[in-house]
Amino acid sequence: MSRPIQIALAGAFAAALLASGAAHAQQSKSLALVTNAAADFWTIARRGVEKAQSEHPDYKMEVVITGQATAAEQRRELDDLLARGIAGVSISAIDPKNSTEEFNKVAAKAVLLTTDSDAPDSNRVAYIGTDNTAAGRQAGEEIKKALPNGGKVMGFVGTMDADNARERVDGIKQVLQGTNIQLVDIRTDGVDFAKAKANVQDALAKGGLDCLVGLYSYNTPQIYTAVKEAGMAGKIKVVGFDEDPQTLRGVSDGTIQSTIVQQPFQFGYQSMTDMIKYINGDKSFIPANKLIIIPTRVISKDNVHEFQQTMKQLLASK
Repeated sequence: MSRPIQIALAGAFAAALLASGAAHAQQSKSLALVTNAAADFWTIARRGVEKAQSEHPDYKMEVVITGQATAAEQRRELDDLLARGIAGVSISAIDPKNSTEEFNKVAAKAVLLTTDSDAPDSNRVAYIGTDNTAAGRQAGEEIKKALPNGGKVMGFVGTMDADNARERVDGIKQVLQGTNIQLVDIRTDGVDFAKAKANVQDALAKGGLDCLVGLYSYNTPQIYTAVKEAGMAGKIKVVGFDEDPQTLRGVSDGTIQSTIVQQPFQFGYQSMTDMIKYINGDKSFIPANKLIIIPTRVISKDNVHEFQQTMKQLLASK
């Protein structure tokens, strides 16, 4: 074979490799999980995303941590993802009523799922997460156990604009209705951790409460710290949500009665794998009501040690 032909063949082979690489790059799709805050809850969800990534290396997956808990901030994040050509988004809706238009814009160009907090009026494919009303009812039952003789309860949460917060409160109210336990107020903090703690400190200073309920993952740790600092541990009951390490420590040492835990690992994992199914034309995973419910658990002193070990492994894994 002559040298000119060899050079021509080598050039053609190199061009074919470049074309193949370019085609692969074009075929590679990006998927994102958009959170509602920065918390260990979402670190666990990230582990689920990482597992999905290891199973589907032909996709690029990322977790977008929402810095400010507002519809405007999530709108900015979604616009950025759309500009980058995102193929699928799973999002925890902070303010669904004021986000529907933006969510529908995403749904027109990419696969849209909601997780953790739903936006049922949007064109999302499905919701993956907790039945928050049922979880609220679980919390209500824990409050009843904590206050067998009745009493006054105050709840603490980031925002009541989100469906998950409203539904949890509704579930608690359903269980407490007709009892001698009164839910006197729900204090919001805009997902500001310092304000969350200040809300608890203010409530403790005013007195007259028998039980405090943390409705978001960071609320219960702030309650735990404030109660400890006020010397109220054991004098006031605490019921929480989610599996923050400090919350689990409080359950273990008896400061916290119990906590209702979700499965954020599955939120992250199923968000990614279900978006891939949808992109590939498989819609069989979508139930008729478009709600993919992942059950919750009650963690109390009886089972907290085993659960703590599981959480340590998840948070330590990379």
